[in-house]
Amino acid sequence: MGTSRPIMLLTGASRGIGHATVKRFQAEGWRILTVSRQPFSEECRWPEARESHIQADLADPAAFGPLIEDVKSRLPDGRLHALVNNAGISPKLPGGKRMGLLATDYASWLGVFNVNLFSIAALANGLFEPLREAGGTIVNVTSIVGSHVHPFAGPAYACSKAALAALTREMAHEFGRSGIRVNAIAPGEIDTAILSPGTEDIIERQIPLRRLGSANEVADTVFFLCSQQSSYINGAEIHINGGQHV
Repeated sequence: MGTSRPIMLLTGASRGIGHATVKRFQAEGWRILTVSRQPFSEECRWPEARESHIQADLADPAAFGPLIEDVKSRLPDGRLHALVNNAGISPKLPGGKRMGLLATDYASWLGVFNVNLFSIAALANGLFEPLREAGGTIVNVTSIVGSHVHPFAGPAYACSKAALAALTREMAHEFGRSGIRVNAIAPGEIDTAILSPGTEDIIERQIPLRRLGSANEVADTVFFLCSQQSSYINGAEIHINGGQHV
């Protein structure tokens, strides 16, 4: 494997925004390492998919260290050019109903924060040197739910995403002096396989553009933040929601 190709590590790569992001970076000649709690899927047909997949359950902190070491062993020149933290979980009640505060136990809170926040801090810590060597970038995937009460996503998810927005700012402040830019994207209602019933009402009442976003539109923004076109953007959280946040 040549060392001239930039390398990205993408968590939560098994569907939706993750798939679209892989395809966008592949089209630009990047090599992508993917992380998912699922084993390799034959649906992932892009080049090098099988040998570039790492199975790890980010809900288990014991997985963080081995994952970091595995990633480092796959970097041919010790450089990681981008870390995209897309993995996230949002627990639901039976039937896909919103899990409110009164229904959320400690184990659910902890699982959500392990995946949505603590694993991101651990990866940034453990992969700091490869990112610094590459002058790399980090993109965290937050959510509109981090700043707005949502009819489908519950408080554990919302609090984890609000905390991730704060972590993004902290990382941008601390890592910027080492040449690592850290930004976030906050998607709204994106057309993926995990849309909840009732999304149509949100489109009509809350989204000025009156449509869902596409996974490709999100992937384009991720790529922009990992490119030199955004070379002076650091500590930003970009809303991708058709104006829903206004």
